[in-house]
Amino acid sequence: MPEDLITFPHESGKDVSTLPEGFQETIRIRPDAIALRNVGGSVQITWRQYGERVRAIAQGLAGLGVKPGDTVGIMLTNRPEFHLVDTAVLHLGAVPFSIYNTSAPEQVEYLFGNAGNDVVVTESVFLPIITAAKTAIETVITVDGAAGTLALAALESADAPAGFDFDASWRAVTPGDLATLIYTSGTTGPPKGVEVTHRNMIAELAALAEHFDVGFDDRLLSYLPAAHIADRVSTHASNMIRGLLITCEPDPRAIAAALPDAHPTFFFGVPRVWQKIKAGIEAKLAEADGIKGTLADWALGVGDQVAGLKLEGKTQSGLLAVRHSLADKLVLSKLRAAIGMDAIRFAASGAASIPPEVLRFYLGLGIPVLEVWGMSESTGCSTLTTPDNLAIGTVGRPVRGVEAKLAADGELLIRGPVVMRGYRNQPEKTAETIDADGWLATGDIATIGTDGNVTIVDRKKELIINEAGKNLAPTNIENTIKAASPLIGQIVAIGEGKRYIAALVVLDPDLASVKAHKLGLDGSDLVAVSAHPDVVAEVKAAVAAGNKKLSRVEQVKRFVIVPTPWEPGGDELTPTMKLRRNPITAKYASEIVALYADSVEDGVVDMR
Repeated sequence: MPEDLITFPHESGKDVSTLPEGFQETIRIRPDAIALRNVGGSVQITWRQYGERVRAIAQGLAGLGVKPGDTVGIMLTNRPEFHLVDTAVLHLGAVPFSIYNTSAPEQVEYLFGNAGNDVVVTESVFLPIITAAKTAIETVITVDGAAGTLALAALESADAPAGFDFDASWRAVTPGDLATLIYTSGTTGPPKGVEVTHRNMIAELAALAEHFDVGFDDRLLSYLPAAHIADRVSTHASNMIRGLLITCEPDPRAIAAALPDAHPTFFFGVPRVWQKIKAGIEAKLAEADGIKGTLADWALGVGDQVAGLKLEGKTQSGLLAVRHSLADKLVLSKLRAAIGMDAIRFAASGAASIPPEVLRFYLGLGIPVLEVWGMSESTGCSTLTTPDNLAIGTVGRPVRGVEAKLAADGELLIRGPVVMRGYRNQPEKTAETIDADGWLATGDIATIGTDGNVTIVDRKKELIINEAGKNLAPTNIENTIKAASPLIGQIVAIGEGKRYIAALVVLDPDLASVKAHKLGLDGSDLVAVSAHPDVVAEVKAAVAAGNKKLSRVEQVKRFVIVPTPWEPGGDELTPTMKLRRNPITAKYASEIVALYADSVEDGVVDMR
């Protein structure tokens, strides 16, 4: 693709083409506004302070020898210091990249070897992991000043090296320079380092600006790992370029408490987050009885009616409009306020498929959740639904500058300025993924409707081919059944080369704890909860309900409840909660054998 100049129309009136350029413009016109804070507000950093600290950190790193093109590793929780450090590295023309906090020493060793960094910025809790990794790291900087490391405070107070010119440094950054490395989740092999340039980032932000009118008065909650492209673009880069206020939440499990504090006007969530919030609402409403319970059920029913009309391109009128106004005033608005989403103007879901029922639930609640599709290799969002094209079940149309087409086998191909420069130190993998004409092979099987909306069928490598040679999409099966009950946290469809589909089911730990309390069980004893007849019966009913919406060949004929939680970054889930299918198949080999035994073994539930 031609390297034509791509700019973002900054609020200042200036067109910017790199992240540091946009950051400096934001500081210039917004010096006294809060840029970064933590939950509770005990730490609040203005744009002026942000700029001063970035300058100080940058000159400290320059004193350590960090120069344009060098890489700097960052292993931090979601905290203001991440933004300070990452932005400082960018101002040197260097390349910051983040490491998932759940990474093992061997994974850290691989990432540092591929990135080639001499410096890492971290906090004391991750020092054992970094120390155990066999790396050539020369300098370890800790934000909390752990013994034996260089404290971030000391780095900030260091004198600038002779001849260092901060302003000349950031002005020398070009659109073609790398802005970060995003390491893929490694579901099908070792992670690949996706090289994302400033041009990629600016192109992405410019494309999204046509759909998301956010700016200095908007607020975000940063909770996703900074190693994920979604957080890189939707929070970190958006904060620098568009001036949004970021509230940092280091514990993704604390989102429910953080949302009312952050009071976001824009919120991006992976599907599991949206499902968890929905389950929490339903659990609270289930406790309501009498008039309150009846009123809540009525209001949600009215909201669902209105959602149905909106999806058909219609609006409510007459008596339904009156009912909806009353339902919103008495119940729906209060539910939005209770979950901290009463100020939401834009909400989005991405990174994996989300059940349509979940999107319809939020639409009925008065929170239209747009679905975005993209990948690290395309700097995040490449297609999205919009308020005037909700098109639930699709991932919408390509954003500005992105072309989409299908390969002969149905694989989705995209092209545009958001496509990565390539995989770091893997030219052969890059050539396999991006052809000579610039088309990126996404690995997703898709369809494109006459209206331009893209529908993702499933990952090309994850399609199940059963004994009869039929291609089946496991994600569709899994989402259909998960939507039937919030008690199901995860489900994995099995069936490659088999005569029927079977499944491994994992309970949602929060809902399982609530269920345990009602049954008089110890909520921490997931083995006992998973085996309780009432729990098994509820899961069986959900599977049966889901099966009714699936074709006969897709229906789950047997399942087993796995009595252990699956945590992000563990054996079964990536840090962004995608299924690690191959490791799951290996780890639960004995359970899978039992699912296809001639007789029904203990723990296996037969739906036939």
